[in-house]
Amino acid sequence: MRTVREAVLDVLRARGITTVFGNPGSTELPMLKQFPEDFRYVLGLQEAVVVGMADGFALASRTTALVNLHTGPGTGNAMGAVLGARANRTPMVVTAGQQVRAMLTMEALLANPQATLLPQPAVKWAYEPPRAADVAPALARAVQIAETPPHGPVFLSLPMDDFDVRLDEGEDSAARAAAARRVVHAAAPDAQVVKDLADRISRARSAVLVVGDDVDASGAWDDVRTLAERTGLPVWAAPASARVSFPRSHPQFRGDLPPAIGPLARCLAGHDLVLVIGAQVFRYYPYVPGPYLPEGAELVLLTRDADEAAKAPVGDAVVADLPLAVRALADQVGRGEAVAAAAPRESRFAEPADGVLSPLAALRAVAQGAPENTLWVNESPSNVPQFHQATRISTPGSYLFSAGGGLGFGAAAAVGAQLGAPDRPVVCVIGDGSIHYAVQALWTAAAYQVPVTFVVLSNARYAILHWFAQVERAQGVPGLDIPGLDIASVAAGYGVRTHQAGGAGELTKLVRDSTAQQDGPVLIDVPITTELPTL
Repeated sequence: MRTVREAVLDVLRARGITTVFGNPGSTELPMLKQFPEDFRYVLGLQEAVVVGMADGFALASRTTALVNLHTGPGTGNAMGAVLGARANRTPMVVTAGQQVRAMLTMEALLANPQATLLPQPAVKWAYEPPRAADVAPALARAVQIAETPPHGPVFLSLPMDDFDVRLDEGEDSAARAAAARRVVHAAAPDAQVVKDLADRISRARSAVLVVGDDVDASGAWDDVRTLAERTGLPVWAAPASARVSFPRSHPQFRGDLPPAIGPLARCLAGHDLVLVIGAQVFRYYPYVPGPYLPEGAELVLLTRDADEAAKAPVGDAVVADLPLAVRALADQVGRGEAVAAAAPRESRFAEPADGVLSPLAALRAVAQGAPENTLWVNESPSNVPQFHQATRISTPGSYLFSAGGGLGFGAAAAVGAQLGAPDRPVVCVIGDGSIHYAVQALWTAAAYQVPVTFVVLSNARYAILHWFAQVERAQGVPGLDIPGLDIASVAAGYGVRTHQAGGAGELTKLVRDSTAQQDGPVLIDVPITTELPTL
């Protein structure tokens, strides 16, 4: 009869999950031995990097990622990245080895005594199968849960002595049945609910659309664009968006809402109906008090996340599949008059000085050198407005940013994204502070010849924290500057080709040349000035 290992591989093959991101330890070796030729193992030198790569891979490929960690210590190292995957709504199965069952009670070395508690509440489900025969069915269940909207990471603790156990006939039959199961999620909205919402839009004096990350993630991009064009409504991006969910070059696009209560309400002044699609209501930080909405305004949220609907501080909500809901709503609304075209709200940024590029000048140079089908990964938090002003992303599935607010996503996610979308050039725009949270990702990129273009914007400080210090009136805080970094030398030590851009023209050429080749990663260090954001 088959072993547990063979049954596990069948489950993964049935789901199309044949890439494993990992950093192996002794408790994982039994799972990985006799590694099959139709699977790919991607090694990361630190567990948070492993999860970050899997995160980018899943988001870029629109598939479920598989992670293999080393029992409790490896899971602990990865937790920040797992929290990020939760915020990104990334379908991911995180497995970790466990000590042999015979030594769990005595808590032998590397036993994880409360394995299912360690990753909570960052995961949707955490489980340790009670018998070896339950490993394959548990894995099948884990994949289904990860892929159930809202998507997210799940966790399995797997005792190392389970994988060589042979299944009896009944156990093997149960494992095969688990591998063959399929669960389809397509919750269509009630027709009357859609009609009522269409009527609210038509009665509104001045309605507005606000789009969020799940529009892009769920595949509702084209349907939202159709809805916007049929109604003629202005469109804002939800605050602190981690995806681009509406064409930024579109004449109805107005820009990004600020991530603070009072300023956001002031931005929507004059509107009496706010239709939010695929976003949290709202992702606020920092705290700037005020009304949630302008006086006299109402809000309706369309979401496939019942938890987002429940926790919204204001407004009504409809929970349904986003493409189906938006398509049905677009079919109900009449063709409204297009609103007057207006350029997205932009801030004024300084031009280059003393040979050092401003963030906007640097990002314009990068955008000029990047191909049209570039998949952008961004982890330069203080320069997000300049990034969007320079790139004007207007195609779906083209932008990744961490929704969780922490650092360490960008470099690792870019490597995973390139592996998940090998037919697209990947450009990672990242701060010189951010890249050191997952700098080991450079080794993986070099070792596997992953052709990511890393553009490091270097200003020798955590610029976003300088801004927060102003907002929070927290002057005199230590640790906000990081002098003495030499990212080019670090990257070269990992085997990455490096350059330092001395001007906009050279930067454009370096990006153009890097994105045109497939021989491995390139890192471009770009000294920039510091410009702090505004609300």
